[in-house]
Amino acid sequence: MVGLYERLRDAIVSERPVALATVIEGGKTGAKLVVEPGGETTGTLGHPELDRIVSRDAVGELAAGRTGVRHYGPEGQARETDVSVFIESFAPPPLMIVFGAVDFTAALARAGKLLGFNVIVADARSVFATVKRFPMADRVMVAWPDEVFDAYGDRLGPHDAVCILTHDPKFDVPAVQRAVATGVGYIGVMGSRRTHATRLERLREVAVDGKDIDRLMAPIGLDIGSRTPEETAVSVCAEIIANRTGHAAPSLRDGDGPIHRPPAAG
Repeated sequence: MVGLYERLRDAIVSERPVALATVIEGGKTGAKLVVEPGGETTGTLGHPELDRIVSRDAVGELAAGRTGVRHYGPEGQARETDVSVFIESFAPPPLMIVFGAVDFTAALARAGKLLGFNVIVADARSVFATVKRFPMADRVMVAWPDEVFDAYGDRLGPHDAVCILTHDPKFDVPAVQRAVATGVGYIGVMGSRRTHATRLERLREVAVDGKDIDRLMAPIGLDIGSRTPEETAVSVCAEIIANRTGHAAPSLRDGDGPIHRPPAAG
């Protein structure tokens, strides 16, 4: 049977989210419980009900990336302070998966790293998806969307981002199809309004519609007049931040007309 510290170590080394709960006052001081996102636990804090309530709270703290002290009764009762439990969250860096080894990808990968993302670049074309072209990425995959989501789909949550920069329906349609089936917080898709209208027709053919379509930020990025790859990367990352924090911002998705307009006259 895997021990408590081995479970904690394995999760941290493999960059899986995990929380460690420790009784620091009252009750069985020093007792520990390792909690994983699905509620799986190793160890005990001294009482089954206390374990159950703390594991539930630890999953919530882990999802929010928070670390702190919570208070309970001896058997996990709410609004009591007999037992103090320190819940420490070990959350890996958020993931940014960028599909398409195109001109904008390097700039977006650099901006993503600046924001603390673990950046993965994926493209099925081996001549374009190379470490030499994207040295800033944490991983470059020569792979189709299904292969990428098979590897990372279960790990995607509200703090992660999927950015689809390809216009090839053989790639972007399955990428969207798999992305909306995950819990990822941001899905951005590049292309003009006309390109995206055509894409929507193909998505509906594979039963992607309704609330799934509403999750797509397409055209990708905030409406700040960006033109260069670097400016576009800034607009995409700003949209990711606004999406995560719930702040209103002028997304290109919510406008109309051309996404590239001539600069205003001086």
